[in-house]
Amino acid sequence: MKRIKRKQLKEDELVSTVNKIIRFFKVRTKVFVALVVLIAAFLLIFAGLKLVTGENRKKESRLLTQIIDLHAELNNNPENVARLEELAGDGKFSRLAYLLLATYCMENGDQDKAQSYLEKMPERRKDILYYQAKDLLAQIHFKRKNYDKAIEIYKKIEDEDPKDHSLDVILFHRAEVHEEKGEFEEALVLYKKIQEEFTETFYGYDAAQKIRKLETKK
Repeated sequence: MKRIKRKQLKEDELVSTVNKIIRFFKVRTKVFVALVVLIAAFLLIFAGLKLVTGENRKKESRLLTQIIDLHAELNNNPENVARLEELAGDGKFSRLAYLLLATYCMENGDQDKAQSYLEKMPERRKDILYYQAKDLLAQIHFKRKNYDKAIEIYKKIEDEDPKDHSLDVILFHRAEVHEEKGEFEEALVLYKKIQEEFTETFYGYDAAQKIRKLETKK
């Protein structure tokens, strides 16, 4: 009798243990399945984002190429101006498009139109496009004989001492404004600074010629 009871207890214990194991794996299986689903969803989202990013980069690359190509053909196809204006909009390459349009207008003597394009440029960050635009704006003021305004712009750039723009260009352009204004001493100081600090550059060579020219006026 006792032997039967012990056997029954062992069987009950075995059944209980098996049930516990089954319940354990049932719970863990749900967690595991949920984890697998979560990982799969994450991978799908990642793949989707990668695909979208890739497509966006392709679009951006095509847009950049289109802007550059349209600008290159502006002299032969002035009607490209309207297309460039359309592409400029407020997208990623809007600043480049407006700067190219402004440069084209300056080359063709339309200072008012050039300034209007520069004023449309978003000032998102102070990079090479920003300083090229400021330099071009100062040249517009120079051509209009707004000497003080041009000098003010150039001095501001000098104070910021940008890494994305060659300072010898800015110094040379400011020196030209002083020279045209009749402020020969100020111009001479700047030309000498360029000659000393930027000896091997194009503007360093030009500064040396300007120095000889101005010193003969003393």
